[in-house]
Amino acid sequence: MSEGVPKGSVAAGTRVRLPEGAEPPVEVFVNGVRRSEGVDFRIERDHVVFAEPIVKEQVSGARWIAMFLGLFGSYGKNEIVDVQYQSGGAAKLISDAEILP
Repeated sequence: MSEGVPKGSVAAGTRVRLPEGAEPPVEVFVNGVRRSEGVDFRIERDHVVFAEPIVKEQVSGARWIAMFLGLFGSYGKNEIVDVQYQSGGAAKLISDAEILP
């Protein structure tokens, strides 16, 4: 999953909270790539717990202003986590889930 933490990024955490009532099957995707339960993550009560930290881009104020003005883009590593689960017999999706420490 993560290949170290490159400059301009930070290890954001290793957990995503599942909503109340979430039921299996739980499918997890990082940057659109399906991850394997028992290898890349495990389910602990109401959390998805990753084997490695999720890496998020850290944007300083000056860099944000430069991006806003269109001077240059942003090139740090930024992993996006999506979680699909069942609730009340229907498939539900958390897109760009909040990463917890």
